[in-house]
Amino acid sequence: MTQTVRLGEIACPSGDLILMDGGYLGLWSGSQSPEEVRPPDAPPAVDFEVVGPDAEAAARSFDRQSGRTVYDIPVDGAMGFVEGFDELCREHGYQAQLRPYEKQVPHRERARRAIAAGDPDFLIHGVPVVPVGGLPTDRRLPVTAVATEDDDWESFRIEVSDQPTATTTELGSIGVDWARFVFADADAIGGWIHDDAIDGLADIVFWGRDEDEVAAEFGASRTTTPGDEVYGWTDLPMADAYEKAMALSQRRESEPERKFAFDFRPHSHHYQVMGAVRASEEEAATIEISGVPILFAMTSVGDGFFPVQLEWAADGSLVAIRVTVQE
Repeated sequence: MTQTVRLGEIACPSGDLILMDGGYLGLWSGSQSPEEVRPPDAPPAVDFEVVGPDAEAAARSFDRQSGRTVYDIPVDGAMGFVEGFDELCREHGYQAQLRPYEKQVPHRERARRAIAAGDPDFLIHGVPVVPVGGLPTDRRLPVTAVATEDDDWESFRIEVSDQPTATTTELGSIGVDWARFVFADADAIGGWIHDDAIDGLADIVFWGRDEDEVAAEFGASRTTTPGDEVYGWTDLPMADAYEKAMALSQRRESEPERKFAFDFRPHSHHYQVMGAVRASEEEAATIEISGVPILFAMTSVGDGFFPVQLEWAADGSLVAIRVTVQE
């Protein structure tokens, strides 16, 4: 027997909703080009547009990404990528080519283009992100989930209207590597802070088989952080927290037989919402970003690709957005 659980509410004042892996939200560039916010250790990349009289057919046949835009191709592999496309065009007689953009397309603009073109998704560093446009901008939208007998989630549903569903269509699939979803307004998440400490502070926590020994060595006590009761230190200045993390890392490397894990948690938006998620019985929580509520939820089944369906009323209006976790 399944059970429907209310998880919270979101808002979408821009009318465009983003469904993606919440662990990758730190990659979101907003209105900036990704190359302007790229971490120093991330390889440079280039975006291409398929152009020419046969652009649509060539893009479909090449089948690397949805639509006519190809995102985040590593610069060191771009020449081979273009050669592969050109070879396909020669084989099929397509009049088309890959034209590089001068700068990479901002993620907010990628969402706009995908919605306008009817593309089912777009990629951010190879991870599929699903955008949905045309949502109500003047009210909050309930989010529910259906639980299975095993207490895993069967599906999530964002309710847009209370009309009965007449038809359902498939959209894209959300790629997840961090076992969590985020459902967020496309403009609001431009204010998201993923890794940086908003207040200049951080927590260091550790756990595992030999946690008592490690705690005795480092003089750590049991501490309560959002959603956790573990060994560690809370509300440390960033420099002190980094020093503790380095010491734990060095100890673990020097004594691999000693089993423990640790986590460096700057007081970011991600830290705040994941603490609330861990403390929640449903493993879901909302957080306001730029005054707009967004929702995080654990998938309950780990990582994977999760299909998104749109439910439609008989009059053609959108009833709901559903994310399938397991059939």
